[in-house]
Amino acid sequence: MNDREFNLLDEPWIRVIDKECSIHEVSLIDVLKHAHTYKDLCGELPTQDFAMLRLLLAVLHTVFSRYDVNGNEWPLEDADGALDRWADLWENKRFPAEVITEYLESQRENFYLFHPERPFYQCGHAKKGTEYSASKLNGNLSESSNKLRLFTDISGKAKEEMSFSEAARWLLYVNAYDDTSAKPSRESKERGVKLPSTGVGWLGKLGIIFAAGDNLFETLMLDMVMLNPNGEIFEKETPIWEREEIPDGERTKIACPENLSELYTLQSRRLFLKRKDQSVTGYFLLGGDFFDRENAFIEPMTVWKNSDGKKTNTHTPWRHDSSKQFWRECPAAILNDKENKPGIISWIKGLENEERIKNPRLYFRIVSVQYGDKDFFVTNVFSDSLQMYASLISDMGFAWRTMVLDSIDFCDTISKKVWLFAKDVNLASGGSNRTKESKGSSEIFAEKVKADFYNRLDGPFRRWLSTLNPETGRDREIDKDREADLVQEKGKEWRKKCVGIARQLGNEIIRQADAAAIFGRAKSGSEDKKSETFSAAEAMNRFLSGLYIAERK
Repeated sequence: MNDREFNLLDEPWIRVIDKECSIHEVSLIDVLKHAHTYKDLCGELPTQDFAMLRLLLAVLHTVFSRYDVNGNEWPLEDADGALDRWADLWENKRFPAEVITEYLESQRENFYLFHPERPFYQCGHAKKGTEYSASKLNGNLSESSNKLRLFTDISGKAKEEMSFSEAARWLLYVNAYDDTSAKPSRESKERGVKLPSTGVGWLGKLGIIFAAGDNLFETLMLDMVMLNPNGEIFEKETPIWEREEIPDGERTKIACPENLSELYTLQSRRLFLKRKDQSVTGYFLLGGDFFDRENAFIEPMTVWKNSDGKKTNTHTPWRHDSSKQFWRECPAAILNDKENKPGIISWIKGLENEERIKNPRLYFRIVSVQYGDKDFFVTNVFSDSLQMYASLISDMGFAWRTMVLDSIDFCDTISKKVWLFAKDVNLASGGSNRTKESKGSSEIFAEKVKADFYNRLDGPFRRWLSTLNPETGRDREIDKDREADLVQEKGKEWRKKCVGIARQLGNEIIRQADAAAIFGRAKSGSEDKKSETFSAAEAMNRFLSGLYIAERK
């Protein structure tokens, strides 16, 4: 075997999808050189694609903090210069190939997947760590040595080894999202060294949100945040491959990065790939670098929450809830005009306010890994997206945002009425609250109906949200009163749709109830409580009356 093999600058390893929906593997140079021709990244998982996106952004931040769009060496000096450079790139509609290629060629030695001293994203010291098979490296499988996944689309030899291109992609994924199951090195155990807990990989700690455009070039540009939370340029970009010495300390606490290329190439794990012939058969792993996640606002792609009930100004990343559609989390993530919103939202809002972009349709995406007890293993990987006009998050979109937030609250109000109605109908049909379940059978039924209600709202709400365009008012040069009328009309439109969906669901539940439930039945109470009568007909009347009143408030 060659001691230097599979250079990521030349070898095809990044999966992309083109505008004809064909999937290709391309090299690191090619994906940036032709980003405008590709629709999107298309790896094995959306979380893997996000880890890849951060690698590409690290390259772009490094290059364009030092060179202008024409390839002239011109380090950024201030915020205006950063915005102008971003605008020049955006208007160019493609990345200047020569300057990117020249930079990457100067770093060629640092991009070999296998190298005697500097294997990409790896550390020879990791050979002292926990040893895993290739099936653990593959995030689609995520198997441990003593617990196999029963149902998978990969089996046999494909589980035992993988190609170099696959391994390179999963190398990024494991570094970013690895769980907490890895053990300390044998050397640390023998020395009795008590090591700190690093937690899961950095991206696994986040409620990730990012923006996507019509092609990969636009996606990378929209997510290339060139100003820090204070509105200033970042410290000198220092990606991991430019470090003179690759970090090799086990479970090392570091200072929070002050530039995005360092953050995006954070080595949350020490990894070392095992290979046999032309395949990777497994890897070694140790805990790597970590820093305090509290108030780490340099991270622009996460939702933040106040972690101590507003007693102090301490914020931590908020993980997404896989049981909720993204638009139900939307207020905290995108539309609230509060401090400490995701940096990517503030960045795009600034671009729209200063007319650096002209109200494009944006796709805000979330991706997340869900972990089991104490983050010890991965239980789920999920993603979601929302389409909206950029003007909705700009200063001119304030009234529209307020209306959207009210509309989401209205959904919550109606969902509670649906829940109560479903519970009463179930009780009238013979259901009971007196079970050994944590909730009575009637409440279990009501929860299922509520979930069904939100599933029915999902498509209509997304389509409605995608039509909201505050720019419409500016285009027509209408006055503020007319704009207020437009906002109100859109709000009423959604309320009517939401109530209609609730009413239809209620009719279906009534049709499924037995005849005895319509007239009702009595439920005996305790000694100090009178018997109660539950009637599906009465429940329906209360439900319809509540919907009528709510819609007209």
